[in-house]
Amino acid sequence: MVRTESTMMPLGTEAPDFALPDTEGRTVSLRRDLSGKSGVVVAFICNHCPFVIHIREALARFGEEMERRGVAVVAINANNPETHPDDSPEAMVREKAVAGYTFPYLFDATQEVAQSYGAACTPDFYLFDVDLKLFYRGRFDAATPGNQEPVTGKELRAAVDALLAGGEPPEPQYPSIGCNIKWRPGNEPAYFSG
Repeated sequence: MVRTESTMMPLGTEAPDFALPDTEGRTVSLRRDLSGKSGVVVAFICNHCPFVIHIREALARFGEEMERRGVAVVAINANNPETHPDDSPEAMVREKAVAGYTFPYLFDATQEVAQSYGAACTPDFYLFDVDLKLFYRGRFDAATPGNQEPVTGKELRAAVDALLAGGEPPEPQYPSIGCNIKWRPGNEPAYFSG
């Protein structure tokens, strides 16, 4: 595990589109299936990362809450299953059920979507407005394994609150910290330092 910070895409950036398979075998497209909501949360996660495991129960509750509030949530796993079989598409089916995720959990086999978002770690969160412009990026909250901070999702939730209230993006916004994305050989983006 390489402790890695998110890259913090510039606010106002338009969400890169994607069309990826979910755990049920359907293809989910950002623009076709998720746009038109009050906002869209794109989360890069995986199955085995202790940082994701630490927040997964709260993340499942957050996803249910966002659904009730009209905000779409989608999670993407971009890890290389050849080196990390716990993150294979088959394992994702089990993980979604165990974690209780009600939102789509997608697999980025080519890692092109992760690269287009500048995703660097798991978990890594992006909140886009109704026009798919970036409103928030960074961490769920201050909790990480072993630091004794409560897992609440308060920073991402506060960003959603501000977005839905028509406010400005919250400041400061802190990078997420987690495990580095497990890149396929030759896929390591320039921003990857692990």
